[in-house]
Amino acid sequence: MDETTARQLAALCHDLHARGWVANHDGNVSARLPGGGFLASPTAVSKRDVRAEGLVTVDGEGKVLSGSRRVFSEISLHLAAYRARPDVGWVVHAHPPHATAWAAAGESFWDAPFLAEAVVSLGARLPFLPYARPGAGTGPVEAAFGLADAVLLGNHGVITLGVDAETAFLRMELVEHLAKIALLARPLGGTRPLPAEDVEALVAARKKAGIGPGAAAVGISGVGSAPANTDIEGVVREALRRLG
Repeated sequence: MDETTARQLAALCHDLHARGWVANHDGNVSARLPGGGFLASPTAVSKRDVRAEGLVTVDGEGKVLSGSRRVFSEISLHLAAYRARPDVGWVVHAHPPHATAWAAAGESFWDAPFLAEAVVSLGARLPFLPYARPGAGTGPVEAAFGLADAVLLGNHGVITLGVDAETAFLRMELVEHLAKIALLARPLGGTRPLPAEDVEALVAARKKAGIGPGAAAVGISGVGSAPANTDIEGVVREALRRLG
């Protein structure tokens, strides 16, 4: 087991619990291992209590290779993300309350982006997938992961992807933040979308900076995505300056 990755994964689980984005045994986290295989949080354990020594290693089919506990039943969703996105190193599934409220109501709040910085960090789309029975095929999820770094799952929560643990966690934080803003804006008439041409410029700047699906940049971990310390505000400023 990669000890550094194991410590990061356990810490991320603790952060999810501390933020109130998971409860009981909710949520799950996984990471791609440098030598092959995937490290995953165990099932039936509160994220508050996850420890590095209690993690599970699985292969590309979800078969347990090491660890004394069972892997969570939704490992197929994570493996679908890794298949769709060779650039992805981490996958996080959680139930942040505001974002999950939108998912439970069958709505997306990011079909028309309303914050420039968030477009660069998250992209211009946040696919909403209707509820699917546990164990159903992963085809729609895999297709969505090929287009976006975060997905809303109907009656099921949010999944975010990242080149590293910090990026996956920050994207979950951003999804929840945007969901809360959109909800607060509703009584005021709803959010006003950014101009379409500005969104296009921001998406282009995002791709050029090596962020998100299809990006060309290669981070220090060896997978194709920008590192978490990318100057998002600088990318936004430059994209808007070019618009003029």
